[in-house]
Amino acid sequence: MTTVSGGPTVSRLHKCGKIWGPSWGSPCLGNLLCKDILGCLLPLQGVNGGPERGGIVPQTTHLMEDRVVTFQLPAVLSESSTWSEMGSQVSMDVGAVHVVIVGGGFGGIAAASQLQVLNIPFVLVDMKDSFHHNVAALRASVESGFAKKTFISYSVTFKENFRQGLVVEIDLKNQTVLLEDGEALSFTYLILATGSTGLFPGKFNQVSSQQMAIQAYEDMVTQVQCAQSIVVIGGGSAGVEMAAEIKTEYPEKEVTLIHSRMALADKELLPCVRQEVKEILLRKGVQLLLSERVSNLEALPLNKHREHITVQTDKGTEVAANLVIACSGIKINSSAYSSAFGDQLASDGALRVNEYLQVEGYSHIYAIGDCADVREPKMAYHASLHASVAVANIVNSMKQRPLKAYKPVLKQQEENTWKETPGGGLVNYRLRLFLTRI
Repeated sequence: MTTVSGGPTVSRLHKCGKIWGPSWGSPCLGNLLCKDILGCLLPLQGVNGGPERGGIVPQTTHLMEDRVVTFQLPAVLSESSTWSEMGSQVSMDVGAVHVVIVGGGFGGIAAASQLQVLNIPFVLVDMKDSFHHNVAALRASVESGFAKKTFISYSVTFKENFRQGLVVEIDLKNQTVLLEDGEALSFTYLILATGSTGLFPGKFNQVSSQQMAIQAYEDMVTQVQCAQSIVVIGGGSAGVEMAAEIKTEYPEKEVTLIHSRMALADKELLPCVRQEVKEILLRKGVQLLLSERVSNLEALPLNKHREHITVQTDKGTEVAANLVIACSGIKINSSAYSSAFGDQLASDGALRVNEYLQVEGYSHIYAIGDCADVREPKMAYHASLHASVAVANIVNSMKQRPLKAYKPVLKQQEENTWKETPGGGLVNYRLRLFLTRI
């Protein structure tokens, strides 16, 4: 890990660049998301501390608060070999090998970046033309001009190795991925990284250009600015962040968060963290309506300013609003593969995988990120770790070496809370991992 005056750097082989702004305490999103750094979305294994330790930082109100801000070669690769051994200096016949990656989220771009460095032929497929740093989606919904910093062109980074298209079929017999426009992509190895879907603005899952996507968020900012009374539906992590973003940027606005359960945020969090979420929102002035479910959701105009909107709950409560934002309904994006892998689907649509992240019954097909049925929280951090294992195992298969097992960073305890696996590399869950502004 190299350093330069003014803060830590990230590196992608010989490419380095500062990700911290001039004030040391302000991560620079522009540098983090520049095309040379895109390949560095591979967190340290052993992250546990502040910037001086290459870890997670608590002291900022900027976008990357408490996100992994320094990166190096994933430990899962470096344990067995160096980049030079796995890359251009290694003697491997890659002429007959071709990897197709379906999905360009955090896991997909991590896998693509590693394959690109290793000179292994691949194609990355996504229905959008740009990577969306969706950790910042909710900030982009309240701050004008911010959205353009959260999209990066795939073609600039991966050039001819990127295809924009919608996957309509996976032909397992002929080992091809069929796109909506009729193009068929053959593969010797397939990495499924389709992620999850949900409602805008938390997710942006549309066939779209970068400019159209940015404009959608700018339009959302306008709707928020016009509204005086805003209702956020869903008190998971996304809903909590949405309410906090609005109330922080526009403290004079009335914000009501409606959640069907008593505890806020996601169930994987420790109870003390979920309680802290509640207390901070109350201090900010967010009105909480808990243990009530919205009963007229389908009739509500989402993300559109209106003079008079009435939100009704199953307990008879009515809330007047000018704008309604739904932050619920996140689900696995299985549309690309569900028909091909019916027997391998878990109840939520994720793909059952073995310890090597191979889809059950298919040694040449991997599932990573949200679409992999791994018992751990669905996080970008984990998707990047999955990508490292998948790429390492593709290389190991090519070299006829033993495969590398994936060891979840976190494991679920009987009481349904997540704790660190001994030797794991993620900092203990704290509220600041989920609230971008507190």
